[in-house]
Amino acid sequence: MIFQEFNLNEKIEEALKENSYINATPIQEKVIPLVLQADDIIARAQTGSGKTAAFVLPILNHYLLNEKEGKAKIRTLVLAPTRELTLQIADIFKTFSSKFDKTLKIVSVIGGQSIGEQLLDIQKGCDIVVATAGRLLDIVDKKQINLENLEFFVLDEADKMLDLGFAEELELILKQLPNKRQNLLFSATYPQKMKQIASMITRNAIEVSIQNEQPTVELIEQRAIEVNMENRNALLRQLISSNSWEQVLVFMANNRAANNIAAKFRKYNFDAESFHGDLSQEDREYTLKEFKEKKIKILFSSDIAARGLDIDNISCVINFDLPRSPADYIHRIGRSGRAGREGLAISFITLENSEHFKLIEKRAKIKLEREQIKGFELVGTVIEKEKGKAPIKGKRKSKKDKLREQTKE
Repeated sequence: MIFQEFNLNEKIEEALKENSYINATPIQEKVIPLVLQADDIIARAQTGSGKTAAFVLPILNHYLLNEKEGKAKIRTLVLAPTRELTLQIADIFKTFSSKFDKTLKIVSVIGGQSIGEQLLDIQKGCDIVVATAGRLLDIVDKKQINLENLEFFVLDEADKMLDLGFAEELELILKQLPNKRQNLLFSATYPQKMKQIASMITRNAIEVSIQNEQPTVELIEQRAIEVNMENRNALLRQLISSNSWEQVLVFMANNRAANNIAAKFRKYNFDAESFHGDLSQEDREYTLKEFKEKKIKILFSSDIAARGLDIDNISCVINFDLPRSPADYIHRIGRSGRAGREGLAISFITLENSEHFKLIEKRAKIKLEREQIKGFELVGTVIEKEKGKAPIKGKRKSKKDKLREQTKE
């Protein structure tokens, strides 16, 4: 199906043509008509399926059909789990509204940037706010945002936000919204807790699922290479040197590990950088820009890159450290198979994580043959670790604190 068949406003069609958008993806084909007819939607859509345009285009079409005079008021609120995804969504709104006679005012509300400047942009008047939940709650607490005129509420990557403890915060945000609004919820997975979140937002939504769309994992060649933990660095260098991969995204367990290994690879004359939540917003944006422009060949990242990064043609994704959950495994490897393209994903299987990878395989419904690379064969046996002490009651951070920390990264 081509975009012209949706009968969108000519201003939007002009922007689509300029950006070489011709054929709609399956999720766009199903969602756009439903949004245009003002239905609430709960859509299950993988990252990279084109879901952002699926809600951006009909929302913008509504704006053109229902223009308002005077100072701009917030008519659309989009919540996303990461800064990167938030900024990308805002950019897509700007791209497809670029031909409008009246420029839409779109404000990104994220941590890592001046809250004062964001408050000023909101107070000046804006049409669309795209936000991470933590920073939005800060602004709500200051009573500096008016959402009474909201027409669209979009929750993107809802399952990821659930992982951040968002369920406890959603009620606070919903209290700020008018009862009459159009709700659009997108999630890659749909566990029981997600149904509870959906029921908080809407009770009359149309559920959308793409039955004929190939699952992300089926489009990606997956490999599991066994290697001792201490040999992973050397094996990774050999794999990169012996393959013609243009760009490699390597997932690490934490921020410090990403920094350390990137520094080591630079000593071996690899174009490598780290990417994680401890970087300033300016550094994060610069690093992504350099990676997209292929000035960086290897990006060592925390799970912040598992979703929300719109980078085409990543040659290979490598799980240097395995993710904690099977869902994160799917999102990680999906960085190499964007919008129907084929990809390659390699996971390093060590003595310490072999049992965990079996769990990932079971939950992801895959079964990979274990490989060994000559010179890096896995040797030894698993050493049982002693169980640690139970956490002291009252010492753990609350879900609210964790949410605020992660969305302000």
